[in-house]
Amino acid sequence: MSGVPLFPPTDPHLAAQVGFVLEIDRLKGVVRRNLIADASRRENTAEHSWHLAMLAGTLAEHAATDVDVARVTRMLLIHDLVEIDAGDTFYYDSVAEVDQAEREQRGADRIFGLLPAAQGSELRALWEEFEARETPDARFAKAIDRFQPCLLNFHTEGGTWREYDLTRTEVLAKQGGTIEDGSPSLWAYTLELIDEAVRRGYLKP
Repeated sequence: MSGVPLFPPTDPHLAAQVGFVLEIDRLKGVVRRNLIADASRRENTAEHSWHLAMLAGTLAEHAATDVDVARVTRMLLIHDLVEIDAGDTFYYDSVAEVDQAEREQRGADRIFGLLPAAQGSELRALWEEFEARETPDARFAKAIDRFQPCLLNFHTEGGTWREYDLTRTEVLAKQGGTIEDGSPSLWAYTLELIDEAVRRGYLKP
């Protein structure tokens, strides 16, 4: 059973940590709407988190201000752990958005609560910082989180943009401030991608 070591360590501190790492293995089973770049299948949330961590390290020079890449990477690796309980909420699903925060808070309570108290509090604080988007690290992390789906949608000839019949206006409304706040240069490139997607018919005007 996920989250319960079949042969737990005798040290309760280590046992809690092993239980946590077994539990978060379930993130591999949370499927997102976005397709992977070759369009062969949808990505899962664990893959998404890994990809964002790699983007953060690769694109850190494009952050709006100096950031701590290690902290940004940690944020991105944990930011969606709550989806083990809350599920993935599609950006453009206004119905699911209504109780998203409540579902994710409950997920955070349980999942970070599996760890020893100090460690759980540390990761919970990073998750909350990411969600609040009030620090340079969090703003860049959020920008990366919003940029990656745009990149994948373009490279899958519209991906979820086309699947859900989205318009340029809808995409800009969701992505604009978040990406621009964290990385003006990535936002400039995102605008180019979006406009080229409209030109190619991947996205409605």
